[in-house]
Amino acid sequence: MALDDLLVGLLDVTPQVSYGASMALEAGRHHLDTERGRIVLRTFRDGMAAQAGHDLTIEVGRWSGDLTVTDDLDPVDLEVRMDTGSLIVREGTGGLKPLTDRDRREIAVTARRVLAADRHPEASFAATAFRPGAQGGGVISGTFTLAGVARPVQLEVSQASPGHYRATATVRQSDHGIKPYSAFLGALKVRDAVHVEIDLHLQGQAGQAGAEGQS
Repeated sequence: MALDDLLVGLLDVTPQVSYGASMALEAGRHHLDTERGRIVLRTFRDGMAAQAGHDLTIEVGRWSGDLTVTDDLDPVDLEVRMDTGSLIVREGTGGLKPLTDRDRREIAVTARRVLAADRHPEASFAATAFRPGAQGGGVISGTFTLAGVARPVQLEVSQASPGHYRATATVRQSDHGIKPYSAFLGALKVRDAVHVEIDLHLQGQAGQAGAEGQS
């Protein structure tokens, strides 16, 4: 299978405002990984035979990143790396019958093939601008690289609770030179747009982040 909604949009100028008050971040470097959060991809079926397929929930099994925050509580850098060969099919909704464990494994293999994970084993995101928003949220703009092709992206961030953040974005596979999965002569296919949901817990990192930021 292929992937659906991920990331879009780019701000040319970083606003000169403090992000710290709205996002409640601690100064220093925050290390991000699967112990601190999840990256989930949601794909959607399309075509005349769409009822035979499934809308998929796919998790990135291996990823890591770093968020750097200044002493003024302004986030100034964010980089995330994702292993495209680590995709795990968590759920499939719809379809003529439920997905089996074998179906999930076969879909994951197909996803790796569609993404050319053997030639491009890593996807990455690098932030270029941060814009604070209401109630602890905001917008993070940057560049998303998938299958060796870089495109501008935009993450919509919200604060679920102190230290707990959620972000969503959309990416089109065709923007990265990827042909979305199709079957039955195109009667069943995966939509070009893939929806991405990111869930992060930064609470409890203050001491570690501060120490790293000063090292």
